[in-house]
Amino acid sequence: MGVLVPGEASAESGPVRPARALVTVLRSGLAPVAGLLRPLEVDTRMLGMVAALAVIWIAFDIVSGGTFLSPRNLWNLSVQSASIGIMATGMVLIIVSRNIDLSVGSMLGFLGYTMAMFQAVWLPQSLGLGLEQPYTWILALLVGIALGALIGGLQGFIVAFGGVPSFIVTLGGLLVWRGLLFRYAQGQTIAPLDTTFQMLGGGTVGTRIGALGEWPSWTLGLVLCVAIVYAQVTSRRRKRR
Repeated sequence: MGVLVPGEASAESGPVRPARALVTVLRSGLAPVAGLLRPLEVDTRMLGMVAALAVIWIAFDIVSGGTFLSPRNLWNLSVQSASIGIMATGMVLIIVSRNIDLSVGSMLGFLGYTMAMFQAVWLPQSLGLGLEQPYTWILALLVGIALGALIGGLQGFIVAFGGVPSFIVTLGGLLVWRGLLFRYAQGQTIAPLDTTFQMLGGGTVGTRIGALGEWPSWTLGLVLCVAIVYAQVTSRRRKRR
């Protein structure tokens, strides 16, 4: 007779056994699919995330009565998530280097506010160059990119060469950049912005819409899909060689 460990019987007879059985059934059912994807070197974790996203979107669309997957709502989601996607891309590089950046949100707000002040206050009033100049949106973008690179380089320099933990540096940056937001104009809305600059963010100015349109969007999406497949195929060929 074996020795019965306290709690072992209850653990096996509880909800653990059905859960394990469900996992086993799912694994056995998906085994043929995994076998087909393994030679193609497709990331099954990415496919799982895409499948989960599809399930969430379909569920939201059913609950909202077909509003969630409407073209207008998908357009709003894509515009709102563009800045988050850019920040997430840079954050990956920070995380893989075993660091963290707590100031990314405050830095984004500070840069956006600075570009708005440049278009609505500094350029037309302080420099007397007026509004709606052909070069306004270009200069605003250059100011935002240059200032963002300067701030990021400064914080990175302190972490890399000063030996200060990134948690401390970016926590200080969070407080500084958020404070400067209110130092500009107490957090009030800055207007008017350059119309071309508004369209770059997906805005609508009169009859002009900051979008490619229906068929150009579909074309661009198909081109990107083909490019992704081509990159996967060439990467697999290179690894085989």
